[in-house]
Amino acid sequence: MSETAREAVLHRARSYPYLAPPDSYCWRDGAVEPFDPADRDGRTPVLAYGSNRTPERLAQKFASLGTHTIPVERAVLRDFDVVYSAHITSYGAIPAMLQHCPGATVEVAVTWLDDAQLPIMHDSEMAAANYVYARLETVSLQLGSGGGLSSVQCYVGRHGHFVGSHGGAVPLLALTGSRRLGTPMATGEVLEEIRERVAPKADPDEFILRLVADSDYRRAVTKTISENARPFGYPITVLEDRSQ
Repeated sequence: MSETAREAVLHRARSYPYLAPPDSYCWRDGAVEPFDPADRDGRTPVLAYGSNRTPERLAQKFASLGTHTIPVERAVLRDFDVVYSAHITSYGAIPAMLQHCPGATVEVAVTWLDDAQLPIMHDSEMAAANYVYARLETVSLQLGSGGGLSSVQCYVGRHGHFVGSHGGAVPLLALTGSRRLGTPMATGEVLEEIRERVAPKADPDEFILRLVADSDYRRAVTKTISENARPFGYPITVLEDRSQ
């Protein structure tokens, strides 16, 4: 692996969940354009609380579609937090999951997906059976353009949330919120905590590179960090589960 490729792998793992625009936007044919609420018509609102909020990840997932539009609306979700899941992705990151947290608020986004986009998002989120597609009901989701939703579709983590060295959930530093479940951390910090737990003698860079290159090792690390994971703590209606 070239030094440039090596650095790209390390950056992708450590910089999750990537940079999201500060306001609602429309991802149109590979470009960020102003958000127009009218573009939401006829689409399914799907909660985006990790990298799905970002143009970088949308570009990766929907490159095959060609011409397309995805409205991405900033929103505030009450009584939940966004924390790290107890599993490792194929690209070496620790991804996000929702967790119930009464009294909290967290800033998320809603991707408004059409009938061609939804199966692509399903494939990207459920191919490895790390999430189920579900509906959250009786929630308070305030939309950036005004109004709100009391139910919304989302991907719910199957592994439960990662339990940090302090004994609790670890919120994502990249998202803002109040009364969160713990002290927020960056993904690189959580990866280092996991390395110290499962491979304390390993070089930090080599640890991440092995997670990416060796699927058996990645599964073994996921198994270890999920042993004391806490499951999602709010009722859901499962719409699709590809682990069955």
